[in-house]
Amino acid sequence: MITNFFIPELNNHGVQELWFQQNGATCHTARATIDLLKDTFGDHLISRFGPVNRPPRSCALTPLDYFLWGYVKSLVYADKPQTLDHLEDNIRRVIADIRPQMLEKVIENWTSRLDYIRASSGSPMPESIFKM
Repeated sequence: MITNFFIPELNNHGVQELWFQQNGATCHTARATIDLLKDTFGDHLISRFGPVNRPPRSCALTPLDYFLWGYVKSLVYADKPQTLDHLEDNIRRVIADIRPQMLEKVIENWTSRLDYIRASSGSPMPESIFKM
């Protein structure tokens, strides 16, 4: 997925100065994966065993974790894609359909999360506080 889809899509869109962050799942931190990501993103890799360690409790802070992945997954798999092409088409369609108004709400939520973390000196956030 990374070599056959993600990196070519970044190259097709001329994305530059990108930071890449992932969680500490075993498949994400395999030596081959980390080496590939280091080659692609250099010092702009936030990951376990990467140049920048993933911050503690970051799933509570990162819009990709608390919003995007769940939202996209729920829509991508709604029609139960049976082929890789169908899955890729669904991913492209769902991402393209995300509207600026939705992203504005995500950023407002993210700002609230950061404010909470600052006020609580970094203590974990209760799950029920930030629901969209």
